[in-house]
Amino acid sequence: MKIGDKVRFLSEVGGGTVTGFRGKNIVLVEDADGFEIPMQTTECVVIETDDYNIPAPSYRAASTPAPQTPQKSVEQPARTSGEVFDPLARRVEKPQVSVYRQPEVKGNDTLNVYLAFVPVDIKSVSTTPFETYLVNDSNYYLYYTYLGVEGKSWSARSHGLIEPNTKMWLEEFEKAALNDHERVAVQLLPFKDNRAFTPKPLANVELRIDVVKFYKLHTFQENDFFDTPALIYDVVKNDAAARQVFSSAEEIQEALMQKKQSDAPRTPTPASRKQKEKNGIIEVDLHIGELLDDTRGMSNGEMLQYQLDKFHEVMKQYRNKREQRIVFIHGKGDGVLRKALLDELRKKYPQCRHQDASFREYGYGATLVIVK
Repeated sequence: MKIGDKVRFLSEVGGGTVTGFRGKNIVLVEDADGFEIPMQTTECVVIETDDYNIPAPSYRAASTPAPQTPQKSVEQPARTSGEVFDPLARRVEKPQVSVYRQPEVKGNDTLNVYLAFVPVDIKSVSTTPFETYLVNDSNYYLYYTYLGVEGKSWSARSHGLIEPNTKMWLEEFEKAALNDHERVAVQLLPFKDNRAFTPKPLANVELRIDVVKFYKLHTFQENDFFDTPALIYDVVKNDAAARQVFSSAEEIQEALMQKKQSDAPRTPTPASRKQKEKNGIIEVDLHIGELLDDTRGMSNGEMLQYQLDKFHEVMKQYRNKREQRIVFIHGKGDGVLRKALLDELRKKYPQCRHQDASFREYGYGATLVIVK
């Protein structure tokens, strides 16, 4: 490591150009903003060396003047960009460039990306501005675009490259601009540099931000990425993009049509299928499949209530016909319908007699009611 080398810090984000040394273990690094930062030499890695300004060995050997003799012109061979021609050595020297590999976190090859909103002053959450960050909790580089909606169009608020296992500041906004952040989107292209890797799918995630949460202190939670509480939304979780929360007008219309169909009255089956007379005995099959052609969307409770409604309908139909025998076929099953039917007979029709119907004809799945 020498003056002029470009280095990157290992334990934190950043780097710059070596401008000097302080003792044996401290190197002075000038960052992109012109600040000189002292760092341990063990915490720096060279990513580009300034070999272009150092004389080649042949030039150093020629520093002592030699007798002047006529020289033939030396034809310089063709060279590509970045190559240095040494006329004394009569060869093209390739520049030596160090290849930097970003350190990886063990077991962090699963893609997890978050959008975070951090209050500048958590103690004044009702008035403080907020900072927006993109958090890359993975070993992948990410080309990203952060978008906001303007009417029916989108505009890019921030875009660039975020390194592995880092967070990037995107913007700061005031409380007055909250409504402009109600609908945002993040697009991601993951990759690894100078390493073999498993490709990850591109992500295009739209998020609806609940702006009401920005007025409530408890919605900002402690987390692993910031020293202060933050409101964090998943963009990619365990390699899967967060579910889109916006629906097109066509999808909304289709959902409304499906709801109308589910709310429509169930189509009852013909009366001949659910009620018939045999030897003067009225038989009523209360199996739900005999009462309705379509039970999609109905809960067990709704189906039971429909069966009991049918029971009451038949009882009212024959309440004035003394000695009329009615067999309600309910099946054995788990006994829920039978128990409910007997409870209704005791509470609302105490004047009627009831007993198990003929075992030979109905097994144990029917109840005989005699109107009195």
